[in-house]
Amino acid sequence: MDYEKTLAIVAACLLLSLVAVRLSHAGMDGPVTLPKKGAEEAAKAKSMNVQLGPRPFFLIDDMDESVLKDKLMSCTEGPFKRTDFSIGHRGAPLQFPEHTRESYLAAARMGAGMIECDVTFTQDRELVCRHSQCDLHTTTNILAIPELAAKCSIPFVPAEIDPVTGEVIKPAYAQCCTSDITLAEFKRLSGKMDASDPAATTAEAYLRGTANWRTDLYAGKGTLLSHKESIALFKQLGVKMIPELKQASVPMPFQGDFTQHDYAQKMIDEYKEAGVLPQNVYPQSFNLADVLYWIQYEPEFGEQAVYLDGRYEEDEFDHTDPATWKPSMNDLAARGVKIIAPPMWMLLAVNENGQIVPSRYAQAAKASGLDIITWTFERSAPLINDGDWYHQTIDDVINNDGDKYVALDVLAKQVGITGIFSDWPATTTYYANCLNLR
Repeated sequence: MDYEKTLAIVAACLLLSLVAVRLSHAGMDGPVTLPKKGAEEAAKAKSMNVQLGPRPFFLIDDMDESVLKDKLMSCTEGPFKRTDFSIGHRGAPLQFPEHTRESYLAAARMGAGMIECDVTFTQDRELVCRHSQCDLHTTTNILAIPELAAKCSIPFVPAEIDPVTGEVIKPAYAQCCTSDITLAEFKRLSGKMDASDPAATTAEAYLRGTANWRTDLYAGKGTLLSHKESIALFKQLGVKMIPELKQASVPMPFQGDFTQHDYAQKMIDEYKEAGVLPQNVYPQSFNLADVLYWIQYEPEFGEQAVYLDGRYEEDEFDHTDPATWKPSMNDLAARGVKIIAPPMWMLLAVNENGQIVPSRYAQAAKASGLDIITWTFERSAPLINDGDWYHQTIDDVINNDGDKYVALDVLAKQVGITGIFSDWPATTTYYANCLNLR
């Protein structure tokens, strides 16, 4: 057989093999269609290697010498893969505008196995991804679009400056809510880093103010998404979804008949309509009533509903005193709650030897059979500065950014958290891979 014929036969066999594979995916009775651009991007996203960048290595280098540091150093060559332990908090907002397509993509590329869309609603009752119903004045460019800025609940008010000292007498202010505008108008906005300048005397200046330890490097493009669009994107990326139903900033029922139950149900309905399996969705709320609603009326989704514990804001609550926990851990478990999610500091304490250990709260949650997710890693300013909110119970024994990994190690190994929200998922992805967490 000559060389040309051999090549032709090989090529034909390869072609038949490819067609067979396509048929097996499509179903023998289904058409074989060429992928659209979105599907091509999705396939590329699913197959892309996890990229962690220099941040985890910077933190490891900053650690004090220890067995943990040696362990983490041993994993520098990877390989690294996606992990559900690493949860993209609003995407990757340490450097990307939060709740934007770009932020979500960055989180997925850093190996986040779960990504969060905080859910609120517009004037025409469409669900969108925003951390707060009324944060558009600090997280988007709405004040730079006059016809939309005019619709804000409280239009921009410039700062009052002392003409002699230059001190701010009254800070600049505005309040722009998703419920002030329609979905179509919301989609005209562009996300930016969450910040404002309290000394601003113009709306343009007010939109600045990004913290010096964050960046505007990736703020040139911030594509806002509806909740439905986030679901479609997360399905394409192959990640699990952990939406938070945000407390409404407007009186409920909204417009007289959109009740809290309607709101909670609408969020779940959009996953059902998109054909997302319930086990891939972890609905969250600080409102226990929302969680109990899902447990009762949408049990397949309620099975992994997350109760975000914000009771630290109540004067009578003390996370070190079980007598102030109402309901108690056992009560929560008895009512069907499976997952509790407090901030990191409520799970950690410092013992008499200056070691970071699980708090009484953490021990009680585990004893009651509750799984624990916590928040938020990489949310803090550099830890060389004392007084960080997220690390407040261990502030006396941490003094550099590398100590974040020491705290994370206690959370993972001793507290037994199943996942942690991070503003830069690369750092938590690195740890989870190195310690062989799922």
